Amino acid sequence: MKTLKKIAGMLCVALIALNTFAQSKESTVESEYLSSVEDVVITELANSDERDNKLVALQYLEAAVNDGRTTPDMMAALDSLAGEGITNQARTNGRLTNNYPDIRARSCDLLAKIPTEESKNTLVKIALADNEPMVVTAAIRSLGEIGLNDGDDVIDTIAWVSKKNSYINPTSSMALEVLIAYEKLVDKVENKSAMIQAVGQIATNFNYVTPVRTRAYELLKKIRSSDSSSNSSSQKDNAK
Repeated sequence: MKTLKKIAGMLCVALIALNTFAQSKESTVESEYLSSVEDVVITELANSDERDNKLVALQYLEAAVNDGRTTPDMMAALDSLAGEGITNQARTNGRLTNNYPDIRARSCDLLAKIPTEESKNTLVKIALADNEPMVVTAAIRSLGEIGLNDGDDVIDTIAWVSKKNSYINPTSSMALEVLIAYEKLVDKVENKSAMIQAVGQIATNFNYVTPVRTRAYELLKKIRSSDSSSNSSSQKDNAK
């Protein structure tokens, strides 16, 4: 009798475990299905010819990014939207029909929330290719927030963009974002020459407002102080 009760108990436990596993598996399959559907929806909206559909795609992407559930398809859509009208162009009778700076700028801001090499590469590409100040400013800001600078690629990109725009269209808002990005990246720079030149140009360019130029001078002091400390430490290590 005790043996039968024991067997019955074991069967109950097994059935409960099996049911739990089935529910878990069903939940996983359902989750994967919904994720796949979301990818398709976002991709179709992002590839649409309609600007409003692209805005809806960005809303979906923002929700996904905030929830921490980005997928390769979502990243591809975000990369495409960041280059809308620049790296991917649609034309009718030779006229560009998908030049949407607001879409590109918003996409750059979203990429800052995904601190990966892929996001960094997209932002570098947009910063170099775009001519709209609002987009380039967003790209620079996001590069600073991501904080990656392997081989000084980001530092050099920002320096080149800053120099180009200081001649073509100097804006204090972009110069400020350049300085903020450099402040965040200064400890990750191998060769500071390009950064120093870019900051120096901002400090001495009277097209920029005084607070921006003052901040540039302060950053130069920080760089000099940082280099002096590093040199002192190196000399002490060599003395030992």
